[in-house]
Amino acid sequence: MNLTKLLTISTAVAAGVVAAACCGSSEPVVTFAEADDPAPLAAEAEAAWNDTRKGLHGAWGDPDLRYPRSEVPQILDGEEFEITAWKGERASAQIVLWTADGADGVECRVDDFRSDAATLPASIARTRFVRYTVADSLFTVGGPSILAADMLDSLSRFDMAPRTARPVWVTVEVPRDAAAGVYRSQIVATRNGCGKVRLPLTLVVQDRTLPAPEDWNYHLDLWQHPTSVARAQGLEVWSDAHFEAMKPLMTMLADAGQKVVTATLNKDPWNHQCYDGYANMIEWTRRKDGTWSYDYKVFDRWVEFMFSLGIDKMINCYSMVPWNCELDYFDEAQGKSVTVKAEPGTPAFPEMWEPFLADFKKHLADKGWLGITNIAMDERSPEAMDAAVKVLEKCAPEMGFALADNHKSYKKYTMMRDVCVAQGQPADHADIEARRAQGFNTTFYVCCGPLYPNTFTYSEPFEAELLGWYGLAWDYDGMLRWAYNSWPADPQVDSRYGTWSSGDTYLVYPHARSSVRFERMIDGIEAAEKVRALRAAGVDTSAVEAALAKIRATNVNDHKQPWKQITAEARAALDEASAK
Repeated sequence: MNLTKLLTISTAVAAGVVAAACCGSSEPVVTFAEADDPAPLAAEAEAAWNDTRKGLHGAWGDPDLRYPRSEVPQILDGEEFEITAWKGERASAQIVLWTADGADGVECRVDDFRSDAATLPASIARTRFVRYTVADSLFTVGGPSILAADMLDSLSRFDMAPRTARPVWVTVEVPRDAAAGVYRSQIVATRNGCGKVRLPLTLVVQDRTLPAPEDWNYHLDLWQHPTSVARAQGLEVWSDAHFEAMKPLMTMLADAGQKVVTATLNKDPWNHQCYDGYANMIEWTRRKDGTWSYDYKVFDRWVEFMFSLGIDKMINCYSMVPWNCELDYFDEAQGKSVTVKAEPGTPAFPEMWEPFLADFKKHLADKGWLGITNIAMDERSPEAMDAAVKVLEKCAPEMGFALADNHKSYKKYTMMRDVCVAQGQPADHADIEARRAQGFNTTFYVCCGPLYPNTFTYSEPFEAELLGWYGLAWDYDGMLRWAYNSWPADPQVDSRYGTWSSGDTYLVYPHARSSVRFERMIDGIEAAEKVRALRAAGVDTSAVEAALAKIRATNVNDHKQPWKQITAEARAALDEASAK
């Protein structure tokens, strides 16, 4: 199997893919190669291709599923697809194209959306070819691998090899000023301008408006990894070019309703558990006289950069208890960098953290950020938490605490502004309500576990939406996930890394490419926002509440339960309530 990445900046043909500048732009397009199929084609798949007539074929697929690249797709019944959405909503659909003999120069065109009384421009819809990456098989790590359809490419033209299928992701962004009604359009796929495949699309715009993402109440916290962007795109860390490259990537995150800036206090707080370590944001220096100085230039620029994109509700700083308890500083007396182990409960811990917190508090106050900054911890033991809380409350009680909590520490530390509990260890609802009354968030998180539902590259797309429904069912304020963009060596070719399930460390791809699972996660977030808006408006949501009760009554981690159907039922109940 060839897993070598081909990364070319070009407007020519690369790796069998036509790299055309989009919308007449002179900007070059980044093209990627794909991995070979890990296993030979099965006999039944060969037979299906033998029975497929020549030419380009297409049909509406199911956005809840992934489609294999080397099989004739099993498609939905019916030639037309219907999307129901609010004004201001971003909705998803999926087309599947396939060809037995190959198809060069495949393009997709969207027609205007027309109702009896109004027209919405074709530009409200976007089509993106879905790329395949190597992934683990279902619920396995290190076993047989598969190809998973995940990355949404930005190429406007695509070459399809013989006997391959190619999903196309359709995103419709309904304007906030659209008139409610039923609109009809179509998506037309062609090969080198010929052989049109016409796919009718109906858009039902309901007479309700979803607020802009920056106004959503959903507390989304996906951890950002700036260093990974620099490495993946060959840029100097913290250079102007690095920040420029991060802008479209972090804008995507802002458009998903992200509320939190992920920042670091010292060296890599997670002990390099992903492919790239975290570059320092704050430089610590011990002067010759034993006093300390701290350089916040990078930290400030990073926070201000994220604020400029609209991610400005909270700054979570990792961590007073990094995974290896190591801290780095430059020692002027020795003229070199020094690493010290400052474990909670040892004399080194307050010795290192007390002067820093005093200085950091003053700096945050000067910047006007003190009230929204938290010292953040990730799955630390109760003993470590005791030591950290003691020092923080002594030196900087004005700052808050945030915690990814797998020990139910939130019950003891009731002053924590931002608590995120492990998905398999649900918080008590009375505690959620008590925290909310104080203006504190309580969210849930998924990471390397549970295996289901999750957002791995082998997870079915509906699982990402289901996370939104799960959080709503248990009345959480939102969710957290590591990580937004902690990329392995070549994520667009191979999504596996270490002992984590494939895709565990990232949701989007280099050069600001989205993914099927990221788009479906946004669908789940929008569903939660819509339900809360309907409740606030006094709309009868009894059918929705029944669906949420069903979610609560069923073991969400049991993949043998009919979760695809349950998710679809919840979605249908929401559409029905929205029409009232």
